[in-house]
Amino acid sequence: MVVNVPKPGKELIEMVSGYKSLFIVACGGCPVGCDSGGKPRIDELTEQLSKNGIEVEGSTEIDFLCNKALVGSKLIYHIEKLKKSQAVLVISCGIGVQATGNMIDIPVIPANDTLSSQGMQGLWPSSERCAGCGTCYLALTGGICPITMCSKSLINGMCGGQHDGKCEVENERDCGWNLIYIRLNELGKLENLKKLPRLRDYRKMDVPDKERTTTRWALEKAEIYSAPVLNSEKEEASNE
Repeated sequence: MVVNVPKPGKELIEMVSGYKSLFIVACGGCPVGCDSGGKPRIDELTEQLSKNGIEVEGSTEIDFLCNKALVGSKLIYHIEKLKKSQAVLVISCGIGVQATGNMIDIPVIPANDTLSSQGMQGLWPSSERCAGCGTCYLALTGGICPITMCSKSLINGMCGGQHDGKCEVENERDCGWNLIYIRLNELGKLENLKKLPRLRDYRKMDVPDKERTTTRWALEKAEIYSAPVLNSEKEEASNE
């Protein structure tokens, strides 16, 4: 199971602040198992968005958002509501957000952050990948992950080695940031490139203590070093 948790409320509202109408798509798989999805989460987000003046045109729950064929066959029943929506808020891991983004022509916004599992997460034969970095950037990058699509995992744009849309590290590999630029241009969201992304907190690449005490980690439970919470993070949490 891929472990994902709700994004902080303040960050979520910042991501959707430029939209007046949204459609919510929820994965009926891993988020439900993590208690970060399902109808309660849809209702919670609908209320939160409404309080901030954003209309929710509709919502749907699809068994597994990592299956693009399933996503496409289900979303076709909501075409009219999707046409009224300026973006889609996706409750899933990073793979589900990317898969949904590849099936529609409006921006996708991740409602959850995906945590590191430090190992096998499951099999998905398509191109979408999620590194479980703990801070999902897909709202800024048009639904294309800069961590997994860029060979250097750059989060602030392409490097100087890109040539003809290809990566300098692997000549046959498409430059992830060139793909992001093309997608943002198609979505009319090139202004996203001027926004500063949150710095990566590499401590999130470790499995949190809380997760190690669950059944999932019963065979590996051990005391590990936990970095102290920064004062700025404490203040932000207390303000939410």
